[in-house]
Amino acid sequence: MTTPQKYRAIIIGSGQAGTPLSTALGQAGWKTALIEREHVGGTCINEGCTPTKTMVASGRVAYLAARATDYGVRTGNISIDFGRVRQRKRDVVNSFRNGSQSRIEKTPNVDLVFGEARFTGPNTVEVRQKDGTTRSLTADTIFINAGTRAALPEIEGLRDVSFLNNASIMELDSVPEHLVILGGGYIGLEFGQLFRRFGARVTIIQSGQQLLVREDRDIAEEVTKILRQDGVEVLLNAETRRIRGSNGSIQVELQHQGSTRSISGSHLLIAIGRCPNSDTLNLSAAGIQTDKKGFINVNERLETNVAGVYALGDIKGGPAFTHISYDDFRIIRANLLENKSATTRERLVPYVVFIDPQLGRVGITETEARAQQRNLRVAKLPMSSVARAIEVDETRGFIKAIVDAGTNQILGVSVLGIEGGELMAVFQMAMVGKLPYTALRDGIFAHPTLAEALNNLFTAMEKQ
Repeated sequence: MTTPQKYRAIIIGSGQAGTPLSTALGQAGWKTALIEREHVGGTCINEGCTPTKTMVASGRVAYLAARATDYGVRTGNISIDFGRVRQRKRDVVNSFRNGSQSRIEKTPNVDLVFGEARFTGPNTVEVRQKDGTTRSLTADTIFINAGTRAALPEIEGLRDVSFLNNASIMELDSVPEHLVILGGGYIGLEFGQLFRRFGARVTIIQSGQQLLVREDRDIAEEVTKILRQDGVEVLLNAETRRIRGSNGSIQVELQHQGSTRSISGSHLLIAIGRCPNSDTLNLSAAGIQTDKKGFINVNERLETNVAGVYALGDIKGGPAFTHISYDDFRIIRANLLENKSATTRERLVPYVVFIDPQLGRVGITETEARAQQRNLRVAKLPMSSVARAIEVDETRGFIKAIVDAGTNQILGVSVLGIEGGELMAVFQMAMVGKLPYTALRDGIFAHPTLAEALNNLFTAMEKQ
């Protein structure tokens, strides 16, 4: 055995925590090894946020072009150059990825190592490099940012047919004739609406009673209504029993509304969730504990049960969002480099589902608030009552805010509407600043903007 190469820190995975952490440590004088299995940037840049939202932008243009006559604009026949859509996506991804890799490689004290990492002890890691050789690294401080991958359900026949996941669907060379999607979460809905806008027939199969199971029922029902308006077939309470291939198509046999039904599609997307990449890391060699699903257990300082080993980002479970992974990095930086005591305790978790109109969310839902037996007031305003939404003819959805009746503090917000993510951030800043809802009710916002809807939202609540 060769003597392990000694580092002060080892980072496994160059996601949205690992990448900035490597450069921060390197600039602070820590000799750091950043190990990456495939591409710098993690899921977000390569198979998640960046490519999907780039393609969603193309879908949005197709949607507006199809509606051009609503605005008094005549266009010719609309067609989709899917090769160009894909190439635009690839170009943006390559730009982001190459920029990140270049910054890492230019940072002093940082070695970027491409290969598959696995623990061989509490502070030693073996890397099988792409050329087949192995090298051993050791450090007293190790950070795991190895992320997640698409989960596969145990359905009879699934592994006998060709199916897509969140990454492979974006590499298709043409628009599917009929895309069948298993799963009614963020990934399934974004791709479902996107490919419908590109001209595919789309069927979403959801085993639960509603789409977006973590959202309030009224939000989920409105999202379902919007998708159906766009021509997406949505099947709820539909349990998939078997999948098989037949004459170049994929047959999905399911139980729906008390009867057996078969859906025939040209392509199948599996979008039922994510599972952690912890099973590739040989965590038992280091004694690192996980939960029953394989997510690494951490405390509020992101420490595992093994001294000097931390887990960041999606692999630790919890909110699986890029901005949370980046905030994990900030917690580590604050504690190890700035001698602070940052934690994950009570941090707000905003997120956006990039359907159109967007669903922006922050704080707790009405369902969660009522389960806590809070004394609530609920503010709700349809986008059809928002002047700016009317002017641009984008009136689908509504705004909903949950307010503590005793303190007037905003507890949570859902904005299902045009630029819902941007409008949600206005509420989030008020929540961070502990402003009462009255500050938004009485605030002066430029007219005509979406933000001025905050005046009417809370004024209407007081009239209830």
